[in-house]
Amino acid sequence: MKKRDTFFVGLMLFSMFFGAGNLIFPPFLGMGAGTSFWPAMVGFIITAVGLPLLVISAIALVKDGVNTLSNRVHPWFGAVFTVMVYLSIGPFFGIPRNANVAFEMGFKPFVADTAFSQPVLLLVFTAVFFLVVYLLSLYPSKVVDYMGRIITPTLLLSIVVLCVTGFFKLDQPLQKPSEPYQSASLFKGFIDGYSTMDALAALAFGIVILTTIKQKGVSSKKQLTAYTIKAGLVAGAALALVYAGIGFVGAKMASYGTFDNGTALLSSAATILLGNSGKVLLGFIFTLACFTTCVGLTIACGQYFSKVVSTLSYRMVVTIVTLGSFLIANLGLNQIISISVPFLVMAYPLTIVLVTLAFFHRFFGGSQKVYAGAMLLTGVVSLYDGVKMFGLKWGAVETVMNQLPLASVGLGWVVPALVGALVGFVLQKLTRPAVEHSGEELSIEKVS
Repeated sequence: MKKRDTFFVGLMLFSMFFGAGNLIFPPFLGMGAGTSFWPAMVGFIITAVGLPLLVISAIALVKDGVNTLSNRVHPWFGAVFTVMVYLSIGPFFGIPRNANVAFEMGFKPFVADTAFSQPVLLLVFTAVFFLVVYLLSLYPSKVVDYMGRIITPTLLLSIVVLCVTGFFKLDQPLQKPSEPYQSASLFKGFIDGYSTMDALAALAFGIVILTTIKQKGVSSKKQLTAYTIKAGLVAGAALALVYAGIGFVGAKMASYGTFDNGTALLSSAATILLGNSGKVLLGFIFTLACFTTCVGLTIACGQYFSKVVSTLSYRMVVTIVTLGSFLIANLGLNQIISISVPFLVMAYPLTIVLVTLAFFHRFFGGSQKVYAGAMLLTGVVSLYDGVKMFGLKWGAVETVMNQLPLASVGLGWVVPALVGALVGFVLQKLTRPAVEHSGEELSIEKVS
């Protein structure tokens, strides 16, 4: 495969990753972080760029991708975890969220004065939006041409125009960081990176990238891994630069007032910088970014479920995913976000631990006990953290959870994960000699 092909596959991967959350959260982080912008942004890039790259690399190293990784814990866990990942980044949360943000930023501002109500406008927009998503998703082999060579360069150029204009026109000094970023801005940025959903999306996108590279004539396992990692680095570099750019615009905008979310912040920034043309440019950026992510997620779901369920064809799965996403998208953005954020708090630690163990797999002999121990204790803590975000708390449990190291910065699961892995490793060492000894006794009995 030529270097140019690798580059365009990397741009395709960037466009799949770069959706609603990738636009909303960096500028909002910048506004809150102020003078602590760079530590916070580094933390954000670790989980929003570094972790997805690690996931893509881990997927490239194993056969059957996320299935193989999650099955190392237990086959039942593997089946449930994988299905939940695809459903969450697909029709349940990821795709509907992107469609709603595209509506809010790319369509609603230009039809706000019409006589139609918002639910009707959302219905019309999502009907057209998902029809185009469906038609493009039916031909995954052509995605790299559409997205890598045409859509992504256009998207990047539009973002560059916005960011460069902001660097020259927004000359106000950075403000003091808000309370969450005052004492642990790096860790706050780390947690903020969860909201992009890219680590979960990477579990699904791995199969799309591998399939695309195979279609370029690459069959060697070693070459597949190498090209996948190279494409991931291209996507990661582009993501990091864009995050830093729009995040810095957000930091500069703190002098112009307070904003409820990243969309309001960017909308004001675009208007200040470019007037009405800025509003049009921003709407174009959001619509294009959300559209490419929806296509990528739909293709990933189609390829996975059609492979797992032999009675479902790729076209059937794409149809089901598109229709399901269309229905859920019409519930509205606030409802989708209110459910998705607690789920991400539960799912991200499990993903981080699973991928980390994959890179140390050979050092502990791939012991199932190590995987199970680490994931069990991680799951207990992350499950409670997610449930707590729904407003449910238990006094005694809350006290114990608050005592965990790093709990104050949202990383209370780290030490339990290490303890669970260590316990699993010790149990593996203790049980292995017994098995070997019983085997030796059996051999002696046979000989006698």
